[in-house]
Amino acid sequence: MPEFDLSIRRGTIVTASDRYVADIGIRNGRIARIAEEITGAAEEIDARGLLVMPGGIDAHVHLSQPTSDGTVMADNFESGTRAAAAGGNTTVLPFALQEKGKSLRECVRGYHAKADGNCVIDVSFHLIVTDPTPHVLGQELPALIQDGYTSFKVFMTYDDLKLDDSELLEVFEVARRERALVMVHAEGHDAIKHMTRKLEEQGKTAPYYHAIAHSEIAEREATHRAISHAQLTDTPIMIVHVSGPDPLEQIQWARRRGLKVLAETCPQYIALTREDLAGLNMDFEGA
Repeated sequence: MPEFDLSIRRGTIVTASDRYVADIGIRNGRIARIAEEITGAAEEIDARGLLVMPGGIDAHVHLSQPTSDGTVMADNFESGTRAAAAGGNTTVLPFALQEKGKSLRECVRGYHAKADGNCVIDVSFHLIVTDPTPHVLGQELPALIQDGYTSFKVFMTYDDLKLDDSELLEVFEVARRERALVMVHAEGHDAIKHMTRKLEEQGKTAPYYHAIAHSEIAEREATHRAISHAQLTDTPIMIVHVSGPDPLEQIQWARRRGLKVLAETCPQYIALTREDLAGLNMDFEGA
């Protein structure tokens, strides 16, 4: 009987600190040996000229998620996980969105039903809490955290998603007590609505003006407010998709003071600017 179920041979192994050519022996789905040469496995993959590295984890994905106007995200669990695998990711964490007025537990069951049998890689879920009723905060959310859903997202803008400051503080306190991580979409709702209304009155509705309405100032203000709520309740938070230096300065300010604040950005905020939204003729081409 072969010692290994699979050997990956002659590939360039890439780790966090090293890069070298070797063979990998796999037994029962686990790496059992790394050596200069491993032969005689039940199955062999010739990885000569290829990089062999741990699978990536994409921790912020939206799949099969509806929006307020009835639109559903273009990627479902099959297409999204296939795309992830093609990019070297072996785990993704999409969101299970609670629609207002609905049970958080039922929403999680619904997303599992969408995912079951349609994923080619590992999938787990963050939650999105949009309706923090006493039942949700007192029973459903704590129970789901105990079941392993240890991170969830809250929004500070969008009419059908946002929580007010009082609701944010209540949610943060549940997270602290149950030892969960809160992910925060930090943008100032009232400032965005004000700017949007002014732009629409002037007929300025091309994609370029999205960046004007969603000003970095509004993101900076909301980031500081979220950090203040987290400091008040002693709750770890992650500010998601930080888009520029102004909100980042608030995060650095918090971290210098020892606050438990994490952050992430997105490739478009590194590679693209407001001007890229303008397109060729300040029309929808900028989208």
